Amino acid sequence: MPRRHYGGFQCDYNRIMTRNFALVPAAGTGTRMGDEQPKQYHLLAGRPMIRHALDALCASPRIQRVFVVLAEQDDLWERFDWSELGVKLSLLRCGGPTRADSVLNGLTAISAVVKPDDWVLVHDAARPCLSAEQLDRLIERVGNDDIGGILAVPVADTLKRAGPDGRIETTVSREHLWQAQTPQMFRYGHLHEALSRSRIVTDEAGALEAQGHRPLLVASDASNLKVTYPADLALAEKILLERRGT
Repeated sequence: MPRRHYGGFQCDYNRIMTRNFALVPAAGTGTRMGDEQPKQYHLLAGRPMIRHALDALCASPRIQRVFVVLAEQDDLWERFDWSELGVKLSLLRCGGPTRADSVLNGLTAISAVVKPDDWVLVHDAARPCLSAEQLDRLIERVGNDDIGGILAVPVADTLKRAGPDGRIETTVSREHLWQAQTPQMFRYGHLHEALSRSRIVTDEAGALEAQGHRPLLVASDASNLKVTYPADLALAEKILLERRGT
């Protein structure tokens, strides 16, 4: 049986017995959307944006439970009907001031449910267009990896680094550069340990990298976009409606 090291402890695991859980941090305010309402609740194709992400995760037979991490003072969640998502969905009101804080708080909150060797897939509430194919590809590729991995897309555009005056300082080679997406999939014990040690990161892979690990890159595509600005809403809605055939 393989042996893995999580921080200062070792963990033996059986690949067949490990389970997959999803964690969706949704405690942010989405200030770049220019709206007082948190962006995860913006209506997209008739439903809150986060609902589309939860639909994909809850529909997967390969994921046992889906945990949503909300801010303690969130009073918008109850305004919507989530019953169609079934018993797989669980709510955690322990969101923190940053993404890393929310994810770590969520991981701590589910410690009695998830084993150190189980996989946790962390997904953005603002990535509503995750497809079943992308999700399956990630689980298939990462499920036998020693470290874990993320969905990502090779950078296609020419990159420029700006100087303090707003002018181009240099052109950056895009060779070997990838744009990170989510879900990001790591073993519970490993991820909890890494985030406990490295909180100043913008994604979960960054916490693993800070501990000297090299997560796997799993090729995705641009349809799994993150809604950040108002203009992104129309594109995301177009993708969702085309998938429905409407």
